[in-house]
Amino acid sequence: GNYITMRMRGKKPVNNLIAWRFILVCAVIFLVFVTLVSRAAYLQVIEPDKARSESDKRTVRIEKLHVQRGMIFDRNGKELAVSVPVVSVYADPKALHKSLVSKVLRQARKNGEDQQTLRENVAELNKRTALYYKNDLRWRELADVLRIEPSKINTRLLDDPTRRFVYLKRQVTPAVANYIGDLRLPGIHLLDESKRYYPAGEVSAHVIGFTNIDGKGIEGIEKLYENALTGEEGRRTIRKDAQGREVEVLDERERVEPESIQLSIDQRIQAIAYKAVKSAVLTYKATSGSAMVVDVKTGEVLAMVNSPSFNPNNLSGAAPHKRRNRAITDLFEPGSTVKPLAILAGLDYGTIQPDDKVDTYPGWMRLGGSLVQDTRNHGEMTLREILKYSSNMGVTKISQTVPKEYFVGLYQKVGFGSDSGTGMVGESSGLFYPNRRWSDHEIAALSFGYNIAVSTAQMARFYAMLGAGGVNRPLTVLKQDSIPEGERVFQQEDVEAVVHMMESVFEEGGTARRVKVDGYRAAGKTGTSKKAAAGGYGDEYVGYFAGIAPASNPRLAVVVLINEPGGDVYYGGATAGPAFAEIISNSLRILNVAPDKDSVAYVKGKDDGA
Repeated sequence: GNYITMRMRGKKPVNNLIAWRFILVCAVIFLVFVTLVSRAAYLQVIEPDKARSESDKRTVRIEKLHVQRGMIFDRNGKELAVSVPVVSVYADPKALHKSLVSKVLRQARKNGEDQQTLRENVAELNKRTALYYKNDLRWRELADVLRIEPSKINTRLLDDPTRRFVYLKRQVTPAVANYIGDLRLPGIHLLDESKRYYPAGEVSAHVIGFTNIDGKGIEGIEKLYENALTGEEGRRTIRKDAQGREVEVLDERERVEPESIQLSIDQRIQAIAYKAVKSAVLTYKATSGSAMVVDVKTGEVLAMVNSPSFNPNNLSGAAPHKRRNRAITDLFEPGSTVKPLAILAGLDYGTIQPDDKVDTYPGWMRLGGSLVQDTRNHGEMTLREILKYSSNMGVTKISQTVPKEYFVGLYQKVGFGSDSGTGMVGESSGLFYPNRRWSDHEIAALSFGYNIAVSTAQMARFYAMLGAGGVNRPLTVLKQDSIPEGERVFQQEDVEAVVHMMESVFEEGGTARRVKVDGYRAAGKTGTSKKAAAGGYGDEYVGYFAGIAPASNPRLAVVVLINEPGGDVYYGGATAGPAFAEIISNSLRILNVAPDKDSVAYVKGKDDGA
């Protein structure tokens, strides 16, 4: 009846319903379209960075172009520090945990258990994963090959399953890395790295220094030239498609190759010096010893050694006192080794002449209430005899004829109180205060090596100045292609006269009469000083021997220091003298310097010293 009534009224309900449905569908499609367009506009116009970031995470990759650390060579091209390839082992605990959970769930499915229930029971799931891990013998093999306690491996891998990176062992050998790779353990990865190796070992350890496990220089040349040796890694930013194929290079930065450093060190001379100093330290039961060899014509350091030393390839036994480069850090009062400077001061100022004599009678004197004395009364002495017998009275008398400011200024001009020029990390400038008020006795003590503290390097620079005829050059640990310009401090004829006088210490009656330099005329000076202690001076001594050779045409300056020798023999001539003779004669032969006297041998015996 309704249908007949609707037909009679002229209405078409079916067509209206279809029209409304069509309008509704169009409206929904339009809203969806507007939503999509709005979202696209928001992502591309208002906040495009997020879309780019998500896209880049899936397609952009960064490739690093690694560089090896630069090498360090001696002056003749011998390798002193090289980088060798090694592999580090690291773990991804989160990936391992996920792998273990998957295996546990698969096993549960095989046993007919409900996986969802097991997932929700965290305690039970962790218990089963730990058991699954424990029953896999490959993990014990990993601990054995890495030489790590299994409990430590377990702690690193299982305690925090949210971590993504943890080192298990740094710098393992390629053979160990291959073995671990063959185990195919989940979450265990290998990382290619490089390790620093030092072929010279303890002989050159203090000069070269070492790097930490990440390849960063910690001490010595490794730290001093860190930037040059490191270089800079290159980077390629590329885009890949879903199949991993490279489709676009977004950015490319060339790597900066590291520099190689060539030192002034001659490893042959370095080895000779180290052997001689180590032998002296052991023979005289000393606390430590140092030595430096310098080319007087260029200021190049050919050897810098210390004993005790350490093995930079294995730092497990390298105590801090062994790692200290004592040649540049430790300071001592130089004693009689500075007496040539007092005589040079008198010659340079003009108060004495090379053939003058100085009256030291009666062998002692008082200055400002303090006593200056010799071991015996030498009476009237030539300048040569003052150095030969190491007379405190002689240099004191000379120092009193020179104005204090001028005398103290010369100590400053030859490099005392300032860095030697090597630039080495930790170098000390010494203890010397030239601008304070100096009493007469303090000037006298300064003339024979007290009231000043210097390093072995500073003393080597002073003797290199003597060998260079009065030209003072800073020391350098880098090989020089030309002779550096120095500063003339003294007239050449005055220096040559003093060098000739210094040959007398090796003559009969001299403080180094039993020290014989094989085949060469040498000019040297012994030095023995008491070590300062609380309230004055203690019972410990420092023995010095410093000199140059050949005296006819100096080529090398050598300084040897023996710190706190034990026993009754402590004079510098006895403790440091034999090492000096061994170092300088063998070094000159290596450098093909022609001998300028007949060969003689060192005669053992107790030395009078100075």
